Amino acid sequence: MSVLTSPRGKVEVVHCRRTESQDIYCIKNLIRKFTQKLFGRLNIIYLLEKANLAVTLCNDKEAIMAQATFVDYPNWNVSNQDNWVSVFRELDSEIPCTPLNTLFLHLFVAVDEYSVGCCREIIRTVFKAVPELHFIFLIVPSYMSLGSTLITVFEQVGNIPSLTYDEDFAVHICHRHNHYPQLHIRNARVEDHDDLMPIFMRYDTLLKETYGEYFLAELIEAQDEENHAVVCEVEGVAVGFMSVCSRVNMQLLHECFDLGPFHGLCIPHPDDVLQPPEELSIKGSQDAELGTSNHSSPEIVEEPREPVSPEAMEGIQGRITEEATAEELLSVVHTGNTSEMEDIENLTQQSTMGDTDGCVSCLRLASISMPEETSDFRPIYKGASAAFCIQLFCIEEKYEARSLDFMNFVFSLFPDKNFCIISLPHLTPEFVLIQNFVKIVPFNNCTLEQDLYVFHRAGLLKSIKIRLATLLDTPGVENLVSTLMLNKSILEDLKQYNEARRDHDGTPMKAFVAEVAEQIVGIAVIRDEMDVEYIRSHYNIEDFIFFSHHQREEHGHLYHFALNPVFRHYTKFFLKEILRLGYKSCLYYPVYPQIREGKFQSSYAHSLTSALHYLVPVRPRRQIVYPLEKLGINAPSKAVSKDPLSYALNHTNRKLTLEPKITVNAKIVVVGASNVGISFLETLVFCSHLKFSNLTLISTHGLPGKKLLGTEQRKFLASDHCFHDQDYALMSLCSWVNVVVGRMIAIDRAAKHVVLSKKEIVRYDHLILCTGQQYQVPCPTGADISQHVTNREIPNSGKQQYTDKVPCNHFTLNDEEDCCKALSWIRNNSIIAEDVLQLL
Repeated sequence: MSVLTSPRGKVEVVHCRRTESQDIYCIKNLIRKFTQKLFGRLNIIYLLEKANLAVTLCNDKEAIMAQATFVDYPNWNVSNQDNWVSVFRELDSEIPCTPLNTLFLHLFVAVDEYSVGCCREIIRTVFKAVPELHFIFLIVPSYMSLGSTLITVFEQVGNIPSLTYDEDFAVHICHRHNHYPQLHIRNARVEDHDDLMPIFMRYDTLLKETYGEYFLAELIEAQDEENHAVVCEVEGVAVGFMSVCSRVNMQLLHECFDLGPFHGLCIPHPDDVLQPPEELSIKGSQDAELGTSNHSSPEIVEEPREPVSPEAMEGIQGRITEEATAEELLSVVHTGNTSEMEDIENLTQQSTMGDTDGCVSCLRLASISMPEETSDFRPIYKGASAAFCIQLFCIEEKYEARSLDFMNFVFSLFPDKNFCIISLPHLTPEFVLIQNFVKIVPFNNCTLEQDLYVFHRAGLLKSIKIRLATLLDTPGVENLVSTLMLNKSILEDLKQYNEARRDHDGTPMKAFVAEVAEQIVGIAVIRDEMDVEYIRSHYNIEDFIFFSHHQREEHGHLYHFALNPVFRHYTKFFLKEILRLGYKSCLYYPVYPQIREGKFQSSYAHSLTSALHYLVPVRPRRQIVYPLEKLGINAPSKAVSKDPLSYALNHTNRKLTLEPKITVNAKIVVVGASNVGISFLETLVFCSHLKFSNLTLISTHGLPGKKLLGTEQRKFLASDHCFHDQDYALMSLCSWVNVVVGRMIAIDRAAKHVVLSKKEIVRYDHLILCTGQQYQVPCPTGADISQHVTNREIPNSGKQQYTDKVPCNHFTLNDEEDCCKALSWIRNNSIIAEDVLQLL
């Protein structure tokens, strides 16, 4: 909330929010003739569809006071959107503008009486919302003045010609340091105590109660080579504090967390043991199988299932959650040291030290098992620690968006350390600082009740550049994706792009690489989306875009995306640049069903994407069943009525590239894959503005819909009108939910965990019980059938429970697994007519 005062003394309390479609009418009413001369005649709906960031300023009555729209390329067509950097570098080489730190103002309107205050407030809010942003450019016709409002925040830097108009345009710039500057970081002094204590007390009084009133002064005085205290100051006043220490219990971290992708946070040493002994590896490959991936309930263990060969696993569609954030990328299986995606192992330049062989992809599939290299092996690191830890951190809320400014200074205090770590209770909301960190996944035997986050020194580099791939990038990409599943597919598509710029079927395609310090750290491959009509008719894509304002060629299909986890916090920037350089406005990424009748759909599989959590899942639409033969020429087009393989659709567009998601780390455990349980998980997964990182389903047979039942098996089950096989494919819950295959037998409410049938435990913060109605084994009545008794004469046994051994020919059919078992028994134990004839 801010207070604006007009020249006549009127006061308005205002706040900023994202622009919504219902604001368009008010925005149009604020446009004046002078606005049109500055920015041109604009289609507001179209502009908002293509904008990266649109901000609306409202008063306390929700009346719109001002609005501004920002795009990542210039207006007035002064340059092409994919090469404006060179144009502006020629204009003024002293301005280090890059696509990462620059936006362009395409529209500003405001209530005349408060226009100056509104402009300043919006600019300050934009710099606060986008920490990497340093420059905002404004381009207007050279004969136009900026007026009394914009002139207060912009200054002219020169003129450039237009590509389509016979006139020059003036370029004006707005600098971050005039509105929301970077913080000054320095070593803490004892006299900072009085400035910092009110900030600490505002959040928590436990430290003061535990260590005394002057704990902070004592901490500052205790600084030495291993312990440092730093502060950030504004106008000579300390507004934030960080205490760091180089003493880290590496043994405990190695026992509790999968740090293999970062080489155990240690310096490489010749005596490091990164692979299991051959005997242990052979034994582990026979016994181990893939359990559920759960980075916050590490003690969950899946009950045994049949393993699936690694060769078959090669063809499966990537369905992991993150990136997805790198916290899920590092998710481990319960049996050992494998990760959800190998891209985090091989994509970390300092951490790829040979332990990647134990890593597999595509977890989150409780119904799919796979031999892993070993179940008990842990790498042994002999090198010195390469990490320091943050012990204490606090900053005033007003300056929280600049929290990352601390990192340059604290890394300079430990020149021999490459990693910074911090541990937090898992229910701690993700604040700005740790949103730039990688969340590490614990082992199943982890005893710590905290989450571990890691940040690499290289993550501070701002020189990341996204560009179209060339033939010379092939060796760098090969090294980047060498241990990824389907890496051959990535390299083949890169080769196809370099040779023909088109797919084998003629579809235009583009490949992009992310480059830092002349090293390839990311790769993405997109194609033109050819099934636009099908997507529009089968998915609620118009929940996110106005479809009519996007040209057909502006829809792209994301096939491959891999990014070094050190630069995980640049994932959205990578996606934003793909849209800008590829002249796209939308990207789609499908997740195909995992198994159909025991076969993997390798022909449809995309490579795994580490950007899934930065995309939004799109709900499928209920479809009309058309009687095509009866409709004849009146039937809908084949693009709408065709029935290709169903998939779960994920999406991003220009509007979403600068919109953050709120992460919910609470452990939400759902017991039972009933209709209610599946519907509950579906509701959470399709919350586009939330990311639930700890969803767990406990079910006897895992997620339903794994097997496509034929006509024979389908006849066994009663009709279910809530979810069918296609619905499960369209949701792809396995991409977002950890699945534990087992049966719950007890709940410990005091310890907040449930006990499974094999005595494993699953911890929870919120427990949802929705086991559904199930058929039970009937209890014998004990009636004498020779007496021909009636039902009324039979004792009521409805409340009795049968506890003896169930006969082998008795089946309770509650799901498709039960149906398959029953049908298999019937086929193996029944005498069919052909067998009788052969005997005769």
